[in-house]
Amino acid sequence: MIKAVIFDLDGTLVNSLSDLAISTNYALTKFGFKPYPIDDYKYLIGDGMVKLIERAIPKEKINNEIFNAVFECFMAYYRENFLQNTVAYDGINELLAELLDMGLKLAVVSNKADEMAKKVVLEIFGDNIFEITIGKRDGCPTKPNPASTLETIEKMGVKHEECVFVGDSGMDTLTAVNAGCYPLGVLWGFRTADELIINGAKALAKSPNEIISIIKEI
Repeated sequence: MIKAVIFDLDGTLVNSLSDLAISTNYALTKFGFKPYPIDDYKYLIGDGMVKLIERAIPKEKINNEIFNAVFECFMAYYRENFLQNTVAYDGINELLAELLDMGLKLAVVSNKADEMAKKVVLEIFGDNIFEITIGKRDGCPTKPNPASTLETIEKMGVKHEECVFVGDSGMDTLTAVNAGCYPLGVLWGFRTADELIINGAKALAKSPNEIISIIKEI
């Protein structure tokens, strides 16, 4: 019996692509690097903000000094502009309300910096929807390592087999597999159905309301 649902954040609950792209491009151009088209960020993001900046800086130009400078510029800009275009996907608020009505516990596990993951969740969803929000923290590995997911499961007081992990990337479905959760992929985010299936997705949802029926069938 499913007792909890753990969500990825970017590309699953919220469309943050534009704000992340604009913030990264701002930092890149400040240091004379070429900006990327917004759609390119679908494959640059997903493994946390450190990896985002590492991938965005040209390989032949990157070193510790350049990385630190661009990263600090990016973070300063993003902290002030992270809600310019970021919104919950259509149907997400209704989905969350129904899941709560079903008596399920809800949590967020993201590779976004913990500080920013908590800010996004608080500003868009308030403080009474998710029991736990965990982002990337120093000393803790990112997804698909299951450490943060297993920590979340323990804090919610449920078993891993009682949890569904919902995400838009193969990294998310692989995290679910690694943590012993049910891997549910969504198709409105940043990655493809093939990526989700290859990395272990047992079901795919084309819209948020399909998640309800999938959970009821598990």
